[in-house]
This record gives sequence, structure tokens and C-alpha cells, in this order.
Amino acid sequence: MQHVEAKDLTLRPIRPSDAPRIHEWAANPKASVFQPWGPNTEADTAAFVDHALSAWETRPQSRWIWVAEDAHRFVTGLGELRIHSSHRAEISYAVDVALWGRGIGSAIGELLVSRAFDTLGVERVEATCDPRNGASAKILRRIGMTYEGRLRHTHRLAEGWRDSEIFSILRDERT
Repeated sequence: MQHVEAKDLTLRPIRPSDAPRIHEWAANPKASVFQPWGPNTEADTAAFVDHALSAWETRPQSRWIWVAEDAHRFVTGLGELRIHSSHRAEISYAVDVALWGRGIGSAIGELLVSRAFDTLGVERVEATCDPRNGASAKILRRIGMTYEGRLRHTHRLAEGWRDSEIFSILRDERT
């Protein structure tokens, strides 16, 4: 379960050498406005990369963190697939702030959903987003997910508790 490819995007396992590029956007306050992390210090980003690398070594593996690269091998974002049970997986993604609005989040999401269903054989894939993050909700709908509702006080942010909207797609709903 190493590389995942689409026409203009490849997901590959994260490498230690990716840390500086990831840090370029993880340090940007705009990147983490809806997240419980960030803006990252270099040490925060290094710790994330170390944690992501260790996920690839854990057996049985239940978490895969990929770097998204464009056709020129330029790192544009991240994608994560996490298995919660034999039938349920969760996806998440992050995209370089400078590249928002170019379809990268949707491409990452589609690749993750395909991997969850086609390789891992799960029945359900879910994702959450901050209710204020309309762009992320739009991505989740675009990749075929259905809005299920709001989970209250799921993450602690600097300004207080954040709710999460939950979306999912079932195996038989794929187009």
C-alpha cells in the first residue's frame, strides 16, 4: 500500500526529507485556523513527520500518511487514511495554503476513498471538518460523501471548543 496514483497526483509515503516543505505551509496560521494544531514550529513539524513515519512501521498497520505530489514531484499536500475497525475508515487531508482552490484536496480525498474501499475492503469511509470550513465540506460532498450531522465539542482550539461536521460514504454509494 505504498503509492496511490491518479492522472495528475501521486500519494507516496512521507519521508524525513519532506519536513521542510510541509513546514512551509504548516507554519502558516491560515493552514491551521480550523485545526487543533498549529501554526507549527519547526519542532512541531518534525514531530509530526516522525509520528507519520512511525505509523508506516507499526504492525498491524492502521494508519497511512502520504505526501501528495503533482506531476512535477512538487509536494502539494498530505493525505491520511486511518482504519478504525474492519469495516470503518477515516480520511483526512491538508493542502498547501498557496494551492487552495485547485482541486488538490478533492483529488487526495478521491484517492483515499478508493484505497479504503478497493485495497482495505472497508464498508464505510468517514471524514470530519470544522463547521466554519465550507471549502472542506464542499470537497467532502464533491467526492460523494453525505453529511450526517454535527458532533459537538470534538476539538479544543485556542479560542475554545470546536464542533465537527461528519460526512461518510458507503461502499455501495460509490459511483
